[in-house]
Amino acid sequence: MIKKKVTVKNSAGIHARPASVIVQEVSRYKSDFHIHMYGYRINGKSILGLLTLAAEQGAELELEFDGPDEKEAMDAMVTLFENRFKTEES
Repeated sequence: MIKKKVTVKNSAGIHARPASVIVQEVSRYKSDFHIHMYGYRINGKSILGLLTLAAEQGAELELEFDGPDEKEAMDAMVTLFENRFKTEES
C-alpha cells in the first residue's frame, strides 16, 4: 500500500466532470484506490463517493493505492491532480 497527499488545484474543485475523469482514469488499474479527506475514506473508483467529498479548491486529500499496479496508478492520479483534471483527450 502506498499513499500520497495532493491538493485540489482547479477553481471549481471536484465536481461531476473531474469526478468522471478521475474514475475513468483510475479504472484502468487493478489496484484499489481510496481517498481520505476530513476523516472520511471513500472509494476513489466511485463517482458518487467522489461527489460526496465536495472537495473545493485548496482541499488536501490523501490518495491511497493498494494492488499490483499501485505505483503506476498513483503516478497517473498525481499527474491528473497536478494538471487540474485535464487529460490528453480534453
